[in-house]
Amino acid sequence: MSDEGFLYLPDGALEALGIAPGEVADAIEKALIQKSEGALHTTPKSALLPGDARYMMSTLAVGNAEDLTVLKQVSVCPENPGRGLPAINGAIMALDAQTGLLRAILGANWITGARTAALSAVAARRLANPASKSVAFVGAGVQASTHLAAFMELFPLEEVRVYGRGAANADRLCAEAKAKGLAARRAATPQEALEGVDLVVTSVTLDYAIAPFLDAGWLKPGAFAAITDLGIPWHQESLKAFGQAVIDEREQEAASERKMIPPEIVGADLTELVSGAKPLRYDPARPSCFAFRGIALGDYAATALVLERAQAAGAGQRVTA
Repeated sequence: MSDEGFLYLPDGALEALGIAPGEVADAIEKALIQKSEGALHTTPKSALLPGDARYMMSTLAVGNAEDLTVLKQVSVCPENPGRGLPAINGAIMALDAQTGLLRAILGANWITGARTAALSAVAARRLANPASKSVAFVGAGVQASTHLAAFMELFPLEEVRVYGRGAANADRLCAEAKAKGLAARRAATPQEALEGVDLVVTSVTLDYAIAPFLDAGWLKPGAFAAITDLGIPWHQESLKAFGQAVIDEREQEAASERKMIPPEIVGADLTELVSGAKPLRYDPARPSCFAFRGIALGDYAATALVLERAQAAGAGQRVTA
């Protein structure tokens, strides 16, 4: 820590900045170009599953353009709601990339939700039908809410379907959608949720003990699925129904023992997609998907953006020795 100390930005302060989902997506696309040009360096995401359906992960990225090092640690603890706590908690350290001095400590919850939906938006901008009017959510937690906001910016949505194990969360998401002027209902079965919709978001608990219950063969031609949950709820063989499949990062996926989707169907990762190395586009004849674990680049891009906005707005608390 320098004599000037560091900036402390809890989640409430980050949310109060009013950054739109599309702005986070734009920041991620900028970072993907930087990575393709060698100006941004990342390591594969590190993750542990220590039991009780808990999921601990960390990401690390260094950017030359912003002279910034970003390290994030997040824990997903499914028992937390029963304790009166959010299921996801963590923190982000931002340091000067030239000196290693601490520049800021940030809450990780808002950034994790915002960057995850923004990663989906980056892929959906290219692979989904621009006229998409309906979306199905399998899983109705924080990620469903952030994706709803992001997809409402991108598409002329009219209808929301929700399928989830928790009635309270499903009802909450339906109420949230109705408050935004959308028609919303709970689906009785997974097949009812997926059949005929333009967009799908799956975000179930990250627990490999869950038996697969989704079939990509239910999707109509041209549908787009954002798979945020490591592919856990999907029957793996059915995923070959996707005509186009994108993952977040090839290096990270190669280093992962258990693959999210069959490797042979992967057509590009995000860097290849955005840089134009693999310019996939919306195909009305076949469904497409984006499967992702979350990448250090997303956390880096969102952190750099909020630091810029927070400093301009004088937000946060300066902590000195």
